[in-house]
Amino acid sequence: MRAAVAVFPGTWSDRDCEWALQQVGIVSRRVWHRDLPSFDRDELVVLPGGFSYGDYLRCGAIARFSPLMAAVRDHATAGGLVIGICNGFQILCEAGLLPGVLMRNSSLEFRCQDSLLRPESRISPFTDHLDPSSFLRIPVSHGEGNYYVDDVTLHDLEAEDRVAFRYVDAQGNLTSEANPNGSRNNIAGILNENGNILGMMPHPERACEALLGNEDGNAIWQSVLSSIGSD
Repeated sequence: MRAAVAVFPGTWSDRDCEWALQQVGIVSRRVWHRDLPSFDRDELVVLPGGFSYGDYLRCGAIARFSPLMAAVRDHATAGGLVIGICNGFQILCEAGLLPGVLMRNSSLEFRCQDSLLRPESRISPFTDHLDPSSFLRIPVSHGEGNYYVDDVTLHDLEAEDRVAFRYVDAQGNLTSEANPNGSRNNIAGILNENGNILGMMPHPERACEALLGNEDGNAIWQSVLSSIGSD
């Protein structure tokens, strides 16, 4: 399996994502925001963290108009896998590929800390091989990670099993203390209707080897590899 890692002006996590993917045997390439690349059908497209276009206007609001996003949209529409991490999640929401918006953290503070995630959905290659009884410790690093969506759409996300991850405490409870940004229903990541697009605020690429504290983030990439291999 191969991956394509998007690079916008202000992206800073592209090489981190490349390194993390390498840990599980995924060969990656970087693609520039002005390009219109051709993605392979089984290629994973990664929109990494950073401050695309300086986060002017709103986070991800300018990046959505990049030529590259037309290719990302076509890839996703054809069923290709796309993951947006932190700023990448914000871009996916701004582009209408995922519902909702990422607002200022409820604390009005930038939060950089470990978070505990409980895998929820079973409809996606990103989560299908994760153990819902085993929590992932993955860092967050954002000032605008407060996921908001209207009541109707929230109901749909819950009813359609499209909540990928939730912030929980060590006992698996949904508490305000475990929620680093105030997201509705402690949501840390969501999926589109077909389960091939994942947006999440925590950074799995920052939890990819023991030197960084733990390797929990690799479980997401390994889930994709297991799902693709079982097709």
